[in-house]
Amino acid sequence: MDPRRRVPRTDAVLADPRLVAAAERLGRPAVKDAVVNAQQRVRQGEIEPEDVADAALAALPRHATSLRPVINMTGVLLHTNLGRAPLSPAAVEAVTVAAGATDVEFDLATGARARRGRGAVEALALAVPDAEGVHVVNNNAAALVLAATALAAGREIVISRGELVEIGDGFRIPDLLVSTGARLREVGTTNRTALADYRDVIGPETGFVLKVHPSNFRVEGFTGSVEVAELTGLGVPVVVDIGSGLLDRDPLLPEEPDAGSVLRAGADLVTASGDKLLGGPQAGLLLGRRDLVERLRRHPLARALRVDKLTLAAIEATLRGPEPPVRQALHADPILLGERAEALAKALCQAGVDAAAVSTEATVGGGGAPGVRLPSVAVSLPERLAAPLRRGEPPVVGRVEGGRLLLDLRAVPPDRDGEVLAAVLTATS
Repeated sequence: MDPRRRVPRTDAVLADPRLVAAAERLGRPAVKDAVVNAQQRVRQGEIEPEDVADAALAALPRHATSLRPVINMTGVLLHTNLGRAPLSPAAVEAVTVAAGATDVEFDLATGARARRGRGAVEALALAVPDAEGVHVVNNNAAALVLAATALAAGREIVISRGELVEIGDGFRIPDLLVSTGARLREVGTTNRTALADYRDVIGPETGFVLKVHPSNFRVEGFTGSVEVAELTGLGVPVVVDIGSGLLDRDPLLPEEPDAGSVLRAGADLVTASGDKLLGGPQAGLLLGRRDLVERLRRHPLARALRVDKLTLAAIEATLRGPEPPVRQALHADPILLGERAEALAKALCQAGVDAAAVSTEATVGGGGAPGVRLPSVAVSLPERLAAPLRRGEPPVVGRVEGGRLLLDLRAVPPDRDGEVLAAVLTATS
């Protein structure tokens, strides 16, 4: 080997202050592997010996996790594959606060044990005053499993055939419920179910009646279903899975059930998701009669389904803090979206990029508000840019439609437009 290409010693490279700082952030093994790979490049004649530290730094990931933050420009506000609801800055800060030792289950005033996550529980109770009791588990499926296990194991759950839904990735509500030891008593037909269908099967073996909001599809035409208020006189608990986590009515989503309205209609127990229209972390919300919620909370299975301190912190901050990003995106002004798209397209055109601002439609997504179309505006680009934008830093994910790549702005905060512009320019260079 040419003496001028002598490979620098590993310990000498690792002593570089920049790599010392990287080791504190990413871990010494990852940094050492990057250095070893850079040394091998010297042996192969790809880089000079003095460039080893720089090459190692360039090869290191930006974060200790393999997950990468993505700019969601698909036009789907709650994109399941992109993690659904982005957390608000308040929730992100709360997660950081909760990352160390906390009083999650400890009363600092008395030095005694306290109810776990009481701040999040209190915030949820304040947000849904119609609920006598509230509890949080790790997702909405867990909330249904806990309800079925505690209230109907070895008994029957009465459900309309039109509400036997699949919730994604092959998971089906019927299979979920049967796994708890409950039996399903299906009533009605796929498109029509009447009150008499429920009434005819209610008996000593009935654990509860379950209504599931078909949040990821719509059935139109010759249809009929039974409202929650009509089911309350059957003499058994009525459990309603509203799905999306909407706590109050929203004029933009007139057909999307909200927890408060469903409880006022007489539901005994409501289950919902935390990472959809609520705009928080993944969680399952249980709201309703105090005795039922307490029964579920004290059930042995509740321990296996409980949420961690980070989730509790994020839920509380989402409920108490400013409007989360999902709500901002849902109510974004199309006129302002158009102005932003025009500005981006103009800047790109000036740089020689084939770009234009186009009107389009966004959707809620995440199994919520099926059929609701939200007017939006996108930057239209050549389809060939889809892959390089996905592989960029940060990754930008749009949608291909009509042979063009559309970067929909509805789910993107205005302060990220500069990043989008830079990402497109990099992808075209």
